[in-house]
Amino acid sequence: MSLGPAFAGPFEDAITALGGKSFNARMAAVEALGETGDPRAVPVLNALMDGELYTRKDDKSVVLTRPSGKVFILTDAVTGQEIGEAAKKDLTKIKVNNRMRGLIRGVLGSLTLLSPDPEARMEAADSLFKTPSDDSIALLDKALAREADAAVKARMERARAAATVSVPGQDLAARRAALEVLEEYPDPDVQGLLTRLAGKADDELAADAAGALKTIERRQAFWHAAGAVFQGLSLGSVLLLAAIGLAITFGVMGVINMAHGELVMLGAYTTFMVQEGFRAWAPGWFDYSLFVAVPAAFLVAGAFGVAMERGVIRFLYGRPLETLLATWGISLILQQLVRTIFGPTNRDVGTPDWMSGAYETAAGLVLTYNRITIIAFSLMVIAAIAVVLRKTSFGLQMRAVTQNRRMAGSMGIRTGWVDAMTFGLGAGIAGVAGVALSQIDNVSPNLGQAYIIDSFMVVVFGGVGNLWGTLVGAFSLGIVNKFLEPYAGAVLAKILVLVAIILFIQKRPRGLFALKGRAVEA
Repeated sequence: MSLGPAFAGPFEDAITALGGKSFNARMAAVEALGETGDPRAVPVLNALMDGELYTRKDDKSVVLTRPSGKVFILTDAVTGQEIGEAAKKDLTKIKVNNRMRGLIRGVLGSLTLLSPDPEARMEAADSLFKTPSDDSIALLDKALAREADAAVKARMERARAAATVSVPGQDLAARRAALEVLEEYPDPDVQGLLTRLAGKADDELAADAAGALKTIERRQAFWHAAGAVFQGLSLGSVLLLAAIGLAITFGVMGVINMAHGELVMLGAYTTFMVQEGFRAWAPGWFDYSLFVAVPAAFLVAGAFGVAMERGVIRFLYGRPLETLLATWGISLILQQLVRTIFGPTNRDVGTPDWMSGAYETAAGLVLTYNRITIIAFSLMVIAAIAVVLRKTSFGLQMRAVTQNRRMAGSMGIRTGWVDAMTFGLGAGIAGVAGVALSQIDNVSPNLGQAYIIDSFMVVVFGGVGNLWGTLVGAFSLGIVNKFLEPYAGAVLAKILVLVAIILFIQKRPRGLFALKGRAVEA
């Protein structure tokens, strides 16, 4: 039930005026609602925008409606309380036109600009950007003075700058200063505003707006390149993780392991099993599941690797064709084994909260936390492998057996044990790669097949047996791929990279960082 005239105030008067017959009267009522600053006006104006604001024919009171079957549930626009229901024939819809919609957006922006919700304040700033006015400058100044959230403050500054350059009568120096602010926001809305300004030949700011547009275009080119580099590093980190293990088994041991991709897949499925265990027995600790999955995947894949080396590969050293065929057969067996146990469909592997989300720059560059984590993780893995190879007794024995097996054996090194552990190390790292890939790719029996060819390309391009060559090769191929994709497409970009590598190894058969020394010559 609406308040009577004796209790009416500015808000109640404005609500009543919304039921006026002319559009001008309704627009004046919308402006009056904005001037009240009353938060009760927000749902009323939203209902007006959505075509859900009516007047009752019997008493002309303004009501918000919600359909319920053949009738409408009515809510009093002043009190916000439900007041019953009515048929559509007993109501008159309050109509709006395009001009009125623009005014409503601006008023809604000013009303929500001081909301406690940061998302609402951000939406309000965006709304004021699209409907600049003299009043919005004062509103934004007031909001900026109390705003603490950096992201919201940036949107408000953008909206204020747009109002300053758009509203007639503003000081030229202030408009030029506002243009400098807008240059920091190279989004399509700002570009559209500056394009309109640059097209006004009679505006003394037209030349400055054209200059600002060129500045934005240069910055966009820079941020586009930065985005391509980040995506390239992201792809490169994935290739690096998949290729590090191959750099050991193929680069160091000389074994062409076609089952390497399936070892990556085993790591991903181990992650799935670990997470299922956390979901069942320790759901509150789920965010820490990857810290358990990494060593578990290393052990599972490493155990499979040792079994492969002891059961098959040790009988085939020096016979690359037979090794290739045998490991290809093992890859098919592992795929079918996983299909039998887990089924052919994708498995759901969750992402911990600390890896979810993204950081977005003002220029629109989005850096996802899971990709950043994988880049850092890949660098940590290769650093750990470098320490193992160079600073441990096992690493020394592995290099000795690789360079001269007979001499190493004559010095008391158990060459068979070193072979098994080396292959297990490479396989374990492949499993760790599967943990990372489970966060960005589908976990299915075919997971490893997508990376086996790229992994060989990385190892061959970087230099067979050279760990740092693998690092440079992975990131180089990732970045080149991402720069080519916008022009050639993903498939053609991979083909072009493959052709380039083939031509490259014609000139440098040992790769980018070739190993040197008597052992290599031997």
